[in-house]
Amino acid sequence: MASLNPLTSNLDQRKAKHLLRRATFNFSKNQLNSFIGLTPESAVNSLFTPTTNTLAEPYDPLPADAPDGFWTSATALPNSFDNQPRKRAIVTGWWWYNAMNETSLKHKLSFFLHTCFTVAKDDGAGAATYYYDYLRLLDFYAFGSIKTLAKKMTLDNAMLEYLDNTRNNKNNPNENYAREFLELFTILEGEQIGAGNYTNYTEIDIQQAAKVLSGYKKQEDRSIIDAETGLPTGYINEELHDTDNKTFSAAFGGATITGRETPTDILDELSDFVDMVFSQEETAKAYCRKLYRYFVKSNWDEEVETDIITPLAQELISNDYNIEPIVKTLLCSQHFYDADDTDSSDEIIGSIIKNPMQHLSEMCAMFNVTYPDPNTDALNFYNTFFYRFIHNAYFSYAGMGFFSPEEVAGYPAYYQEPLYDRNWFSSNTIIGRYRLVESFIAGENTISNGDTYALLDTVKFVEDNIVNASDPVLLVTEIADLLYPEAIDEDRTNYFKSFLVEEGFPDYYWTGTWNNYLSSNDNVTVKIRLDALITAMVNAAEFQLM
Repeated sequence: MASLNPLTSNLDQRKAKHLLRRATFNFSKNQLNSFIGLTPESAVNSLFTPTTNTLAEPYDPLPADAPDGFWTSATALPNSFDNQPRKRAIVTGWWWYNAMNETSLKHKLSFFLHTCFTVAKDDGAGAATYYYDYLRLLDFYAFGSIKTLAKKMTLDNAMLEYLDNTRNNKNNPNENYAREFLELFTILEGEQIGAGNYTNYTEIDIQQAAKVLSGYKKQEDRSIIDAETGLPTGYINEELHDTDNKTFSAAFGGATITGRETPTDILDELSDFVDMVFSQEETAKAYCRKLYRYFVKSNWDEEVETDIITPLAQELISNDYNIEPIVKTLLCSQHFYDADDTDSSDEIIGSIIKNPMQHLSEMCAMFNVTYPDPNTDALNFYNTFFYRFIHNAYFSYAGMGFFSPEEVAGYPAYYQEPLYDRNWFSSNTIIGRYRLVESFIAGENTISNGDTYALLDTVKFVEDNIVNASDPVLLVTEIADLLYPEAIDEDRTNYFKSFLVEEGFPDYYWTGTWNNYLSSNDNVTVKIRLDALITAMVNAAEFQLM
């Protein structure tokens, strides 16, 4: 039976790997070792420890003769700066660098909230600075209330621009945001039961919601600061707000929201609307299904729906949609570690294909890939390494518009059945994945040509992390235990060993080669073989899974 009862045994290596991969982007051997032996509760609690960003704000090192620098804190209007597409990429590079320097659930949950309240940075979200504020809003509520975030998101300048709600007026309604708020961001449609009529809401509800949300405007100079978050926010033009009462369909019990006239009261009207939507059990279930798909598995049966999704939804409602206790319950549960049954056909560990960001981040953290420090070499970190190589080459070829999904619904991996996370891996995206490790090892962009300013030193990785490096079998086994969710069998071990010892030759040929390197410091031969081994192991099917 699927169970949310807590796992009481301590984490072994297999379970610690599972938790760290699913809960963080910064997965290294040192971090893994620090989690082995902890109880799930202790490990998960440590991942909820509040953190401070390593980089306070992004930096644009261009133009070279007069850099725009910390433009997000400048007093000039955000859209007055040139090269907005590059600046939006820089903002996501700032976010990724912070995620890579914390072993915390904050950024994992922040990205989850991005999949719930999607704003695509390169598809109508406005200036880069507004997107910076949007990402900070997600970070602020990563451990907080999804319901409160839904209210704050309505006044987010990037969201106001992205879904046109800044153009939604009482005399000229624009239903884009209202529609997506119900259809994608909160309660979801449910089954269609008639023309313009879904189980969870109707077209009438969208029309009424648009009236509730009328008069909300983008504040271009970011001069209005929200008292609770400390972040720039939009404003309400009461002259353009529909002050009539709004009556909703039977899907919401025929509720009527009283129209208001002043900005303060109109915010209360928004709160009434959000409270109405979030009082529905289907809203809570929608978020819990998304959490399950994000952290556990893309597909599930009625048992999981009954024993996992439903009680999590009830807990979410009872906690006023505070995300932290629900995620703790899930990540500490027997079910999360696949310890609640003996069915080998529904394994959870190793069941999800990594998204390209997870693939990149694990590689950088585990292999200690060196890349420029944005604090001391901003030009090469932001412009050469992240913008040109990671953002424009790797993410593009790996099929992930970084923080810029093609649809308002978000990335297909998180909503499009029946493939879900299988959407990440196809003949179209394989080049980006496979050539990433090659680029790191070569120190040059083999995906689309150019520089990387990043390097993976396979010899140093082995010397620093592998205890039995002189034994080819143990060397392969130890690396596999770090890289893969599950142990590999003898056939796979022998396959990978062939990159170190040619077929027909005894194992001591590698032992002698390694020991010669240690005594002479001549790494030419071991580097050739280890480069080939690591490339093969990273590009193997096992590394694509978590």
